Amino acid sequence: MRSVPAIDTEPAQGVAERRAPTRTVLVVDDSRLQRRLLRAGLERSGFIVSEAETGLEALQLCKIDRPDIILSDWMMPGMDGLEFCRAFRQLPSDRYSYFILLTSKSDKDEVAQGLESGADDFLTKPVNGHELRARIQAGERILAMQAELFEKNRVIADTLSELQVIHDRLDKDLLEAQKLQMSLLPRRVVRFRGSTVASFLKSSGHVGGDLVGQYRIDDRRLGLFSIDVSGHGISSALMTARLAGYLSATSPEQNVAMQHTADGYYLHLPPNEVIARLNRIALEDMATEHYFTMLLAEVDFETGAVTMSQAGHPHPVVLRADGGVEQTGPGGLPVGLIEGADYPLFQMTLAPGDRLFLLSDGITECPGAAGGMLGEDGLADMISQIGRDPLGSLAKTLLARLSAYTGTDAFPDDVSGMVLAFDH
Repeated sequence: MRSVPAIDTEPAQGVAERRAPTRTVLVVDDSRLQRRLLRAGLERSGFIVSEAETGLEALQLCKIDRPDIILSDWMMPGMDGLEFCRAFRQLPSDRYSYFILLTSKSDKDEVAQGLESGADDFLTKPVNGHELRARIQAGERILAMQAELFEKNRVIADTLSELQVIHDRLDKDLLEAQKLQMSLLPRRVVRFRGSTVASFLKSSGHVGGDLVGQYRIDDRRLGLFSIDVSGHGISSALMTARLAGYLSATSPEQNVAMQHTADGYYLHLPPNEVIARLNRIALEDMATEHYFTMLLAEVDFETGAVTMSQAGHPHPVVLRADGGVEQTGPGGLPVGLIEGADYPLFQMTLAPGDRLFLLSDGITECPGAAGGMLGEDGLADMISQIGRDPLGSLAKTLLARLSAYTGTDAFPDDVSGMVLAFDH
């Protein structure tokens, strides 16, 4: 004769009041009497209860309406409790159900077998009402935590989805910003008075804080500049866009290097005065924490004379026609840090066959795969090896050498520069 569970039908104090929402329980047992006894006690405790006589019937009910808690007998004809539990756990669902096996088995191996099949807990028959209530309350806590976790995961998933949309929009905007920033650069290779000027820029992100450019002074002179704004990203890129306007090649009336004279002509200011002007603008008008380094050169293509001013930027590099490499300059303070900073002039003379390099610190400070940085000596060695390459491919070769040195083509800083091949 099968044992009949003894059920305490009085709910634990406060349980029904605290239970929200009402839980659904499926009772599975081939004994109609045991199902009714279990059902009566559970309904008095505030549960919504359904019944199934066999494991197969229970499985079909679960496919239609998944219960919160399942009380299933282990020993049943046909599909027993273990088989039902395994089949139930394979049903697709986005929420968890607590599974309690009712059994007279107490052997540890059999208990382990039940747990491996997906059961959460066991009740020994005959069922004690207080123990049943305690086990169900434990199951309710698990379900409450699972529901809370599910809700938090849903919120996280929704937030990630929204962030992905924002990221995609921002990425699209940054790609457009990259196109606009690249449009600020001069043509990659420009001919002037028999000589050639090449420029390149590779940002560490979509947009960056480096800027290189040139502007025509008169029939024999060009102004060349290399700028590196502190930081990376959008704010640095916006500052480079503003600086490009201050050194415009197409609008001399807006170019701070050009001073309009009373007779309608434009007079080019010396490089040190130009940088001093930009320093005042950065401190008084830009209202930003950014500063920038700069190298500004005035090149006379008739005589080869180069007049420069340096503001914290890497030294200019000259590759002489005989293969010698020279790096010199006073260094100077970055622009936008100190009011009234001085940016002394210095000069050099180019001879036919010489090449002048104005490069950002993204090259000299490029980290090596084995540690350390490329530095001025490493740059000198690199230029002595590749500095005579055709200007149209020199930038590509230089970037390839840097990639080999650092072990990656994702550089931590923007890399930019200008190269003048003086062939007059």
